[in-house]
Amino acid sequence: MSRSSKVVLGLSVLLTAATVTGVHLKQQWDQQRLRDGVIRDIERQNRKKENIRLLREQIILTEQLEAERQKILLEQGSKDT
Repeated sequence: MSRSSKVVLGLSVLLTAATVTGVHLKQQWDQQRLRDGVIRDIERQNRKKENIRLLREQIILTEQLEAERQKILLEQGSKDT
């Protein structure tokens, strides 16, 4: 085999190995990104549930405060008359 054909064969093998390795690493990276995406989605859903729970608590507390204010205003109004 001539020297140039050995060089071409060596480069072809090297390029093929690099391509296979690159594709393998890209697949692993993509799979990890997908897993991370699922975890982020679950965390986002949990934060949303917690925010909704806090909002409901705030609504209840606001309604209680408004009821107490109304009660105080009615008591003050009855004292004035």
